[in-house]
Amino acid sequence: MAMVRRGERRIPIMKVIAINGSARKDGNTAILVRHVFSALEEEGIETELVQLAGKPVHGCNACYGCMKERNRRCAIDDDIVNECIGKMDEADGIILASPTYFADVSPEIKALMDRAGFVGIFNDSMFRRKVGAAVVAVRRGGAIHAFDTLNHFFFISQMVVPGSSYWNVGIGLERGDVEKDEEGIRTMRILGENMAWVMKKLYAKE
Repeated sequence: MAMVRRGERRIPIMKVIAINGSARKDGNTAILVRHVFSALEEEGIETELVQLAGKPVHGCNACYGCMKERNRRCAIDDDIVNECIGKMDEADGIILASPTYFADVSPEIKALMDRAGFVGIFNDSMFRRKVGAAVVAVRRGGAIHAFDTLNHFFFISQMVVPGSSYWNVGIGLERGDVEKDEEGIRTMRILGENMAWVMKKLYAKE
């Protein structure tokens, strides 16, 4: 958690990193994340979006280099994953976002979860007690399975997961269609509000 000095006080600045696993940059998944961000930013929480589109992500190759080295990095070092892990390590909150592919998450976000998950576990549960939230875009069906997959990462990483007024899902096919899903957008904003509330309870200091 970063600190900023105001007068004689040092005020904690909390940050949420979101990783968008969609193959489409700035598509429906990113739009949903930005609605969560809007609520977080209104609460004074910094946000950053990393989009995996156009950036190949390798799957875990079961080398167990992370278990041997325990240096908070994956042994595969020729893609964006270690950069993402570093940002996740520094953040107070983590959003994992994905479109729905055949009733599950995208292969890119799944590869990141597998590798970041192993790194976290083998480095004293480095994501423990951070706040985590899943965001899913879907055309029609399969979103709940994708939502569960993302949440499994948070729970095995010993993270704190706030809820919203519904599952964190927005419906749309073409880029921008999710903006027509009023309930989905409302769900994202409430998610951001609840995420901010939990983070302040966990981390804010007078």
